[in-house]
Amino acid sequence: MPANDYMIFSGSANVPLSKRIARSVGKNLGAIELNRFSDGEIWVKYLENIRGLEVFIIQSINPPADNIMELLIMIDAAKRASAKRITAVIPYFGYARQDRKDQPRVAITAKLLANLITVSGADRVMTMDLHAAQIQGFFDIPFDHLYGSSVFRGKFNRFKEDLVIVSPDVGGIKLARAYAKLLNCSLVVIDKRRPKQNITEVVNIIGDVENKNVLIVDDLIDTAGTFTGAVNALKEKGAKKIFGAVTHALLSGEAIERIENSELNKLFVTDTIDFNNKTRSKKITIVSAAGLFAEAIRRTFNNESISSLFNIDKG
Repeated sequence: MPANDYMIFSGSANVPLSKRIARSVGKNLGAIELNRFSDGEIWVKYLENIRGLEVFIIQSINPPADNIMELLIMIDAAKRASAKRITAVIPYFGYARQDRKDQPRVAITAKLLANLITVSGADRVMTMDLHAAQIQGFFDIPFDHLYGSSVFRGKFNRFKEDLVIVSPDVGGIKLARAYAKLLNCSLVVIDKRRPKQNITEVVNIIGDVENKNVLIVDDLIDTAGTFTGAVNALKEKGAKKIFGAVTHALLSGEAIERIENSELNKLFVTDTIDFNNKTRSKKITIVSAAGLFAEAIRRTFNNESISSLFNIDKG
């Protein structure tokens, strides 16, 4: 393989997405051996020569924490194998909710992860829809932040006349405003309180949703308590059809049951997190982000601008 080429490798967190990304750029995934000792310790070996090559390592870092450790070891192994440049492609950047010290004696885990990824030997990081955009500043290496809006774009054009965009909380206003600008729709914000983790209460809906189709946009959905609470509150205010566009579908705990029992018509999510072991719901439609990541990888290797892939930040 010529020294001006690149290879794509996958961790075990989301192999189906990695294969789709590789296929989109006309490549096969590079051969790698991922094993564990009997006590669970992770062992990595590249089965192909990567000396002088650009290497893209795809690994979402959703729980379990083994996914993080696997990524770090893969980066370290590639560095020691003399890869020319290593890009950590992290479709879902976990622990991004722990981005500040909002209580006494708590960790800023997102910053810890940034340090670990950098020290392990990554030269560049690529991800999609961070929970907190300022996490980019935790890294002292180039960071490409892609946006799910281009993946979902076009799914809601037929509802544009009666559509309003809803931010489920104040923190999501920038993302929702960008969608509103993209679809030329008005914006509604839900004011909520969070008494403790994964528990929220809708206090007020700022904006008019009566007789409107509603699109709730967010970066992630975990237990779906916040999301379905918003859905029910919007329905009580007279909303017609209610849709969701959420990039990262963690769907833990009773999430599927809550979605099934809610007034939600359809939830669109991406495949940044593997659905193989998750219970499916007829209300959930998966839209692949493989094409977006593939184009970003291609442009990164060719030293081309990828700004057009995340224009939503200008919203």
